[in-house]
Amino acid sequence: MLVVIWQYEVRDGCEDAFAALYGNQGEWVALFREFEGYIGTELLRDAREPLRFATIDRWASQAAYDGFLIAAESRYAHIDSRGDALTSAERCIGQYTTR
Repeated sequence: MLVVIWQYEVRDGCEDAFAALYGNQGEWVALFREFEGYIGTELLRDAREPLRFATIDRWASQAAYDGFLIAAESRYAHIDSRGDALTSAERCIGQYTTR
């Protein structure tokens, strides 16, 4: 399994819109679900820094994730631009495999 972890600094007042876009019923998850190998996503909110969020995306393999990135490139960019309007910073913490 491949686990991709992202961290976001959300703009003040945009928390609900961010959660709607990145949460289990949001556009990201809807897009991911269209692709074989997608397992699930968790949206986390920092207990001490309420404007800091993280997502944990699980894919069956690196190949499944890479295939998704290629096939969904334009749709990915469109949703990503909507997320950029809600955040002041984002970074990929890493891509991890399970043993």
